[in-house]
Amino acid sequence: MTLPGQFSDPRVITLFGLLALSAAVWVALGLRARARRDRARTPLERIWHPQETVALTPAEEQVFGQVVSRLSLSSAGRLR
Repeated sequence: MTLPGQFSDPRVITLFGLLALSAAVWVALGLRARARRDRARTPLERIWHPQETVALTPAEEQVFGQVVSRLSLSSAGRLR
């Protein structure tokens, strides 16, 4: 089956084919990006941490503070 007139030119058929292909890719990538954004909006599962329910003793709090102070940055911007 041949197309009438100017639509029988192979360049026109190639142009329409490329336009259809690019439109399909554009729609597919848009749907994929939308799905990724929707998935990112869902809240993460809450992670339980032992300090939320277990009270630290004063000695444990002091040791924890010492560890944190060693890990804090010095005035030069490096770890102590």
